[in-house]
Amino acid sequence: MLTLEDRITHRLRSADYADWRTKVLGVGGCAKPIRLAGAHQLQDKTTGRVLYHVGGEIFVPCGNRRAAVCPTCSDRYAADAFHLIRAGLLGGTKGVPEAVTTRPRAFLTLTAPSFGPVHTRQVTLRGRVRPCTCGEHHREADPRLGTPVDPDAYDYEGSVLWQAHAGLLWQRFVMRLRRELARRAGIPNREFADTARVSYGKVAEYQRRGLVHFHAIVRLDGPEGPHTPPPAWASAELLEDALYAAAAAVEYETFRPGGEILTLRWGAQVDVRRIYSDTAAEVEDEAGQISEPRLAAYIAKYATKGTGKTEAADTPIRSELDIARLTVSEHHRRMIQTCWDLGGLEPYAELHLRRWAHMLGFRGHFLTKSRRYSTTFKVIRGDRRAYRLAETLDRLGLEPDTVLVVNDWTFQGAGYRDDAETELAAGIAERIRDDRKAKYRKENPS
Repeated sequence: MLTLEDRITHRLRSADYADWRTKVLGVGGCAKPIRLAGAHQLQDKTTGRVLYHVGGEIFVPCGNRRAAVCPTCSDRYAADAFHLIRAGLLGGTKGVPEAVTTRPRAFLTLTAPSFGPVHTRQVTLRGRVRPCTCGEHHREADPRLGTPVDPDAYDYEGSVLWQAHAGLLWQRFVMRLRRELARRAGIPNREFADTARVSYGKVAEYQRRGLVHFHAIVRLDGPEGPHTPPPAWASAELLEDALYAAAAAVEYETFRPGGEILTLRWGAQVDVRRIYSDTAAEVEDEAGQISEPRLAAYIAKYATKGTGKTEAADTPIRSELDIARLTVSEHHRRMIQTCWDLGGLEPYAELHLRRWAHMLGFRGHFLTKSRRYSTTFKVIRGDRRAYRLAETLDRLGLEPDTVLVVNDWTFQGAGYRDDAETELAAGIAERIRDDRKAKYRKENPS
């Protein structure tokens, strides 16, 4: 039987390797590309004559945003997320005016409450490590960090139910924020929408204990969003005060399996920091204020970070046998098992906990935004397709208004045909990333 090395050598020497490699390069070394067969052609709108034709099998990127699943598509998603967040921060692009930099803005972090003491590592300003609740001084790489000090006393049911309702808590938080802003402005709640608008871009990040917390850029606009100025009463101080008040006031009542009421709230660690316009500053200054440079990248990276191998699974759980085979910590395995157990109970059917067990019960999107915050992924990707089409038309000497684009593709499969192709594609992707990093370091020597 041939070894993997022998199969790789055989694939490298095959007659169609150069064509296959071109396809892989076209998707940046995507880990699991979609294989399509068919044709793409450009026709003259008037005569129907075929001006350009490409046929056969092509690769299309899988589009998975999680770096653990597909680094290539994750990088592309992160880049799109960066431009989406950046447009709402700096303006001057994607249809967002530069005036947004003058609006009241804040960088908000909302966390989950405590469901039991966990192993922590806290470092003082002088660099000393404080002892954990367990009495030890943990190393930074200690695998126990984030796990319960007493697993038997840890509230796994409460943590999973909180996680499953985190999106709802955010929705209620935004509604409450509008009320708090109206109260401080001295106007009725029903008049707030005619006076101002809350715009935001938000990402979810998993903590080591397996629960998400939210980072959000919150901005106060006029009633029509970024294209209208906020009212005279809008200020950064008023926004910050309202954010703290809304976070403290929001709650939602659900129930435990035994019928006891469980009140869900945000954790006590609410952080609000003002965003100011200063292109020379770092992400965070000594006063804790947040500046625009690199903040978009800081936010965007969490949209692709996912949960990591130590916190959850990369694919949905199909059975309890899958849970037993997972290479995760015992703490996160118990969270997954709790999702599976609760998901089998009729009262929790609408939460679809078994479907989201691999995400430790979190059912929301990792990146969300309000309608008027900035542009959309659809627009960004549409712009990219239009740019590539324009390149093709320019190369062929054709005018956009004179041609008709015709696509006819059928699905052939997902992923590479064997482990040899998978290994070769992974190597190509790694070289592409290394070349990109080397180019960046060359262009940015500092």
